[in-house]
Amino acid sequence: MPMVKVAVVAVVILALFQVSSCAAARRHSKPAGPSLHSSGGGTPAVMTVNGFKRGETGGGPAACDGNFHSDEELIVALSTHWFEHGQRCHRAIRIVSMRDGRAVEARVVDECNSWRGCGDNIVDSSPTVWKALGLDTDVGEVPVTWSDA
Repeated sequence: MPMVKVAVVAVVILALFQVSSCAAARRHSKPAGPSLHSSGGGTPAVMTVNGFKRGETGGGPAACDGNFHSDEELIVALSTHWFEHGQRCHRAIRIVSMRDGRAVEARVVDECNSWRGCGDNIVDSSPTVWKALGLDTDVGEVPVTWSDA
């Protein structure tokens, strides 16, 4: 009979642990960002500046097509979760400056790898995106929202 009591106590403890783990996972999960087909006010993000030409800060060729790109293009790299394993490749997103509401559409060409130092809330943009929003790239990062265009 004592072994049955020990087994019951063990099951209760495991059940409580499972419930608390689920609650913790809900509290600490990453924001999902928009789905591939969402429309709405946009997801808050931090926009950073990136060079997409060979030898610039962006590193290697773009994940979507294996090419380098001109910094004159309206292009971005999205954090790993938002990049969705390449499902957003070559799709347009709408970026809105939280400073003044100016907006621009840019094409996703690359992933900003969150497993290699990129934050999980980054829209890494070409200097031309910054220019279209009337922003100075020397600032380094600005708050924006983004959504699928």
